[in-house]
Amino acid sequence: MKRGGSPDRPRDGLPLDRRAVIAEALARLAPRLPDFEAEAVLDRALRSPGLRGAVPETAAWLALTAFARHAFTEYDNLLDEGYDRDSARHFVLDDMNAMLAEWGCRRRVSEEAEIEAGEDDLPEA
Repeated sequence: MKRGGSPDRPRDGLPLDRRAVIAEALARLAPRLPDFEAEAVLDRALRSPGLRGAVPETAAWLALTAFARHAFTEYDNLLDEGYDRDSARHFVLDDMNAMLAEWGCRRRVSEEAEIEAGEDDLPEA
């Protein structure tokens, strides 16, 4: 019996390197993401225990948004100042979406998606 395709397997059935599969998903999500930043996102996606079983596109998206939040916004400073996570996310949402746009990402983060996704709830990579 023939099984359905898996995101980690090409049509010929041979397994691919998970890093390569997530890298392909990341390149589709953010085609203008610089290589050195793509490496950081990939490292985060692969090291995060909460993303190990995720579909590559999901792992790439969650790692990308977490990277943008922590590296390109005042999110961590807001947390250090005593803001709760939801408030800090609210204040950095526009900066995150600006970075995603700069990287050529068509998808944006919304406050509702931020509350549901909770990538920060996953252990740090």
